[in-house]
Amino acid sequence: MAISRKKLLLERLRAFDESEFPKERGWMAGVDEAGRGPLAGPVIAAAVILVRPEDLAGLNDSKKLSAARREELSLRIARSGIVGIGIADEKQIDALNIYQATRLAMKKAVLNLPHTPAILLIDGPIRLDLDLPQKGVIHGDQKSASIAAASIVAKVFRDHWMRKLHELYPAYAFHNHKGYGTVEHMQALREKGPSSAHRYSFAPVREAALMFHPEKKREAVGAVPGGGS
Repeated sequence: MAISRKKLLLERLRAFDESEFPKERGWMAGVDEAGRGPLAGPVIAAAVILVRPEDLAGLNDSKKLSAARREELSLRIARSGIVGIGIADEKQIDALNIYQATRLAMKKAVLNLPHTPAILLIDGPIRLDLDLPQKGVIHGDQKSASIAAASIVAKVFRDHWMRKLHELYPAYAFHNHKGYGTVEHMQALREKGPSSAHRYSFAPVREAALMFHPEKKREAVGAVPGGGS
């Protein structure tokens, strides 16, 4: 009987995890984030321990999945795994910079796991301030089942958050672009200025704020240059 492409991909992702840390040695958590690049909203991280990864055919990097597919997989991951969520909000991003805020969100996600993992696999060249064995994996969401699962959970959680922000700030249409610098979003920034949900350390937001609040120009001189990946 032929094996489907989805199952073949899942087997490849699981084989990577097994090669990094055989399951007999303990729990392994994959860690990833969503929301480094947007001009508004928090950065969200997820840490995921896959207890029954065989139930996750179709698992993939969140960026390669439709929104509907991510929603479905996120539910299956929550039912067949152990999940921790970490959040760094706009004020923390502005105070720390987006890289350090991402590390903070990832650390919170790991600490919010109900079980302490034996090792962390983290997407990208990032190391967390945790006394746990850990390894950064470049493009980890394309290689590791655990990291791919974390990327999906983080993305779905953040998309839900941005839809709630749209209810609070409907003028910015956060439900459409999730805070990214689209044409629609940039036009709203120019016409209305930034909201309290925006990241003022990011250059486009800072520039829009100065148009509406010139008295803040002196404060902006010391702002952290903005932008994310």
